[in-house]
Amino acid sequence: QKMPPSLPATINIQEPRWDQSTFQGRAKHFFMVTDPRNLLLSGATLEEARRVVEDYRAGTVHPGLTEDQLWRAKYIYDSAFHPDTGEKMILVGRMSAQVPMNMTITGCMLTFYRTTPAVLFWQWVNQSFNAIVNYTNRSGDAPITPSQLGTAYVSATTGAVVTALGLKSLTKHLPAIIGRYVPFAAVAAANCINIPLMRQRELKLGIPVTDENGNRLGESTAAAQKAIFQVVVSRIGMAAPAMAIPPVIMNILEKRAFLKRYPYLNAPLQVGLVGLCLVFATPLCCALFPQKSSMPVSSLEPEVQDQIRKKDRWLETVYFNKGL
Repeated sequence: QKMPPSLPATINIQEPRWDQSTFQGRAKHFFMVTDPRNLLLSGATLEEARRVVEDYRAGTVHPGLTEDQLWRAKYIYDSAFHPDTGEKMILVGRMSAQVPMNMTITGCMLTFYRTTPAVLFWQWVNQSFNAIVNYTNRSGDAPITPSQLGTAYVSATTGAVVTALGLKSLTKHLPAIIGRYVPFAAVAAANCINIPLMRQRELKLGIPVTDENGNRLGESTAAAQKAIFQVVVSRIGMAAPAMAIPPVIMNILEKRAFLKRYPYLNAPLQVGLVGLCLVFATPLCCALFPQKSSMPVSSLEPEVQDQIRKKDRWLETVYFNKGL
């Protein structure tokens, strides 16, 4: 006798578990997506999650599968595989790597900001990491060529380093606390350069836009512009608490006898404070905008509007993956 499936095949796992039209729902979703513990999962666990998700989408429910297990598999799958291409993402480029990687890099940027070689080195490390993250979490499924990737990486890294050094020279004669904010200003400026450059192909050729049910309607550069703007805002917001709060605390602590007696604790303390900020800032800033973003058809380019009107003349809103 065949056992009945434990779950109906009607749960919509194309969408997140929580309501993405509310900030609270998006925050719950991104706390799961950015959970650093996902980095420790084995290749076999990732493949099992992929199998559960793909089988369920195809209408096959594994015997004994519970709803919680299905959602757990979906979030493991989402943490490691690109939503548009389905390919396994580079480990350090995944959103679950954001907290440990940014915590280390940002902590070191804030600790070693006094000398020019240190500024150069840590801005280069940070932009190299950002380039990997921006490429890994791009929107759409169109490939990017190595030459485009190389040009974008060199331009973004140069922009960040020039900004950091320029600001550092401007703040030489200002109070020490001001100098501590140079890394944040450089990171904010670099995000405005790095993200559009790493995703320049989307700005030239557009990203896929769909109807509410995920049916592809065409590619839009207007949607790409909106997607990239939202990601830039989120990334600057993500960096702000981690780069704004620890300098104030460290400035106070460095005047106390404790840190003067144990100066080697400076870097670990800084990294720890940054990590604490990032654990909350990363998911909450990812949640500022829905991942499945939308815009009115009337805001798209005229030729894309015409293309859509031929398929569905009454459609008012299109959707797209904004990337992260």
